[in-house]
Amino acid sequence: MPLKGANSPTRGRKLRSTGTKATARLSNGPNSLVELKKQLEVRTRELAEARGHLSEALEQQTATAEVLRVISSSPGELRPVFKAMIENATRLCGAEVGTFGLYDGGGFRGVAVYSHSERYADVVSRVDRPAHSRAGLGRMEASRRTVQVADVAAEPAYDEIRRLNPDFARIRTALYVPITKESNLIGAFMIYRHKVRPFTEKQIELVKNFAAQAVIAIENTRLLNELRESLQQQTATADVLKVISRSTFDLRSVFETLVESAARLCRADKATILSLKDGRLHLVAAYGLPTEFTAYLQANPMLVDRSSVSGIAVLEGRAVHAPDVLADPSLTVFETNKIGNYRTMLAVPLVRDGTPIGVMFLTRTLVDPFSQQQIDLVTTFADQAVIAIENVRLFDEVKARTEELSESLQQQTATANVLKVISRSPFELQTILDTLVEAAARLCDADTAAITRQRGASHYHVAHYGFSPRLFEYFKSLPLSSGRASLVGRVLQKGRTVQIPDALADPDYSLLEAQRIGGFRTLLGVPLLREGHPIGVLALTRSKVQPFTERQIELLTTLADQAVIAIENARLLDDVQEKSHQLELANTYKSRFLAAASHDLRQPLHALNLFIAQLRTETNRAERTRLVEHIDAAVGSINDLFDALLDMSKLDAGVLAPNLTEFPIKRLLERMKTTFAEAAREKGLCLRVVPNRAWVRSDFILLERIALNLVSNAVRYTARGGVVIGCRRRGGWLRIDVWDSGVGIAEDQQRKIFGEFYQVAAPEPGRLGGLGLGLSIVDRLGLLLKHPVELASRPGKGSRFSVSVPLVATRSAIADAEPPATFADHVKGRLIVVIDDDPLVLEGMRGILRSWGCRVVTAASDSAALARLTEEYGQPDLIISDYRLADGKTGIEAIDCLRAALGSTVPAFLISGDTGPERLREATASGYHLLHKPVPPMALRTTLNRLLKGR
Repeated sequence: MPLKGANSPTRGRKLRSTGTKATARLSNGPNSLVELKKQLEVRTRELAEARGHLSEALEQQTATAEVLRVISSSPGELRPVFKAMIENATRLCGAEVGTFGLYDGGGFRGVAVYSHSERYADVVSRVDRPAHSRAGLGRMEASRRTVQVADVAAEPAYDEIRRLNPDFARIRTALYVPITKESNLIGAFMIYRHKVRPFTEKQIELVKNFAAQAVIAIENTRLLNELRESLQQQTATADVLKVISRSTFDLRSVFETLVESAARLCRADKATILSLKDGRLHLVAAYGLPTEFTAYLQANPMLVDRSSVSGIAVLEGRAVHAPDVLADPSLTVFETNKIGNYRTMLAVPLVRDGTPIGVMFLTRTLVDPFSQQQIDLVTTFADQAVIAIENVRLFDEVKARTEELSESLQQQTATANVLKVISRSPFELQTILDTLVEAAARLCDADTAAITRQRGASHYHVAHYGFSPRLFEYFKSLPLSSGRASLVGRVLQKGRTVQIPDALADPDYSLLEAQRIGGFRTLLGVPLLREGHPIGVLALTRSKVQPFTERQIELLTTLADQAVIAIENARLLDDVQEKSHQLELANTYKSRFLAAASHDLRQPLHALNLFIAQLRTETNRAERTRLVEHIDAAVGSINDLFDALLDMSKLDAGVLAPNLTEFPIKRLLERMKTTFAEAAREKGLCLRVVPNRAWVRSDFILLERIALNLVSNAVRYTARGGVVIGCRRRGGWLRIDVWDSGVGIAEDQQRKIFGEFYQVAAPEPGRLGGLGLGLSIVDRLGLLLKHPVELASRPGKGSRFSVSVPLVATRSAIADAEPPATFADHVKGRLIVVIDDDPLVLEGMRGILRSWGCRVVTAASDSAALARLTEEYGQPDLIISDYRLADGKTGIEAIDCLRAALGSTVPAFLISGDTGPERLREATASGYHLLHKPVPPMALRTTLNRLLKGR
């Protein structure tokens, strides 16, 4: 086999070949060997440095491992950890002295020291804050950053430190590394050298790593200690909860467990629970109390005041801690302190729904304040005591409630039966009331029951249960009124439930005959209330003295409410039926109204068309004048029709406000004579007006409207005979009478004729009556003015319509006389703006205003009017606008916009053909006067003069 390895011929050849090549390379250049030597030196140095770094890293890792070993082997103990950290940090940094200090906000406290000399250790451990405030330690504290002092001897800030500690003179280089948690300073590494030799970045970074490990160690220890304390507290709390769950309704066992656990966990000598009752604290549970002290507390409940810690806790509703009761002069319960033998006290109130109900009280014999954690733990125990108390209270309430529910089940069943009757017979009121009185008697253990309702001025029995025939006959027609003589009277008088424990012992009860027949002693009455007013009474009686309970009174009140519902349902049914009947009548009246309105409107319009046609071709001046008068009369007839409709709209809108004044009644009588004399003469009637000099107080215009409607109807519906207008005094009132000899009005029609659109059948063949609004307006104006309106009539004999007005003292003859009428025309020469989207209306307004000497600007909108004013005219004297304009804009908006643009509150008013109540209310709210189309020229001119007067 061929040889391999070291003895292989091939290997020998390769080695020789390699050697030959190396010799050749060496011989190739004179500097090659020198270069190789240099490279070897570099590699040697790099290797040494790497070995140094490796050794240093190994040493640091060994130190870190040692620190971690100490941390793991000493859980909860920080001092060995701090000692290991400062020793390793000082040694690895090549320093002589090292201190680990904890920061408490006021300075550093040395807790671990490393030094080659005990003397130095003693020097650096006494960290003096004032001295270090300007030195490196103070700068680190202020900046929370690492501070290195290269030469301590070169900084004047250390002079004071060396003076206070002469041994500090040997320290030259110092390094301060902060230990921080979330930017909060909790300690520092302080490492010192005897020589001036600054620490390297690696050494500083090493110390920073130790600082981070210190934070972890501190936090772990804190968490571990908290965990241990929490575990102890949770164990104790669990024990308490276990007792609460096992002894749900045994408060003593729960309280004893609580005071024992609180005393043990909080290292207290004594613990008690006191309950608050009648302003004093009574002992209910105790732990560690001597027999003498227990007997003293039981015999002497503590007064709730500020002389004791417990009293203060109850008064302020918070935990109160007294580290030394003898050092607090406000605590003056010396006898209790002496017997109890305590110095430190803690009282935590037991609070339910924000109100203290007791206190948990812990004491220590020596002056040893409780920690905040202990106070919090006792607060938790106090809350558990409240939970236990609340559980017992809730159990008692549930038990009592269960009994109530069981007792009321029968009542609810009976009530359901009553409601069933109501639902099945909602409009059979008597059946419902009979069911109610029977249920009330049975459920409330009464002998008799009855319901009364109002009829006229008194109350009468309408349903009863348990009445004997004699008792029924007695009460059947007996009127009962408000007063103390009877049960029903007292309920009506007070408007609330009334109970008479014993009728025979009540001196005011006077229905003794009823008592003798019925044999009742105890009585109970509940009002049937609708909107707070009694409309009846539900009454119960017992034949023995046995007052009704609160529950029975509540039940009877519920049944009374159901009676009210049943009565109200019946009333609503009657109202619905009446409203339905009224709607049917309204539809009939509406049809008759539309026919009458159509007829009364078409008649003058027809005549108007004929007169205008004649006027176009007539050349005779006298005939043309006669035609104009007829046209004016036709227009007046149309205006009368629209005035009646407008009056109704104003009344519906509620915008009529009476303007009450005092005036002689003869003014009204003379107006009636002047207005209707010619109309009566044309019909062949005799119109007689009886003079009267009385003075009255009313709104003249509205009263005149009432009189005009009454006299107009009398003249219209009287075919022969006459009409008499006169007055009669009735006490403080003057009754104005309008008599006619017409056909009269049947009794069943006399109330209906005051309804809207209602008309009595026409008295003449082929003739329709009026609109059916005149008497409705009279009735509503009478209500508005509070002037009673009356009617007396007999068919075939005529009628008398009357309105009564308050009388006032008669004035003198001079005051009686009317002042002569004067008229000043303020219209001529004024610039008037008219806004209306109807061209015909604009043309008509332009013509009539110019005929009065006015300058006129007409436009379809406020913007167009403003443009014309700006171009040609300037500031106007008055604005007239139609209410409804194009694009949904209102006259109110148009006037407001024009006024704003002109910068002046120019006088203005509205004209509209819309008589709807809502339009009237809007116009009234705007403050602008409203005239309704068609507007008579004189009414238009009067309004202009009134607004322009004085301008």
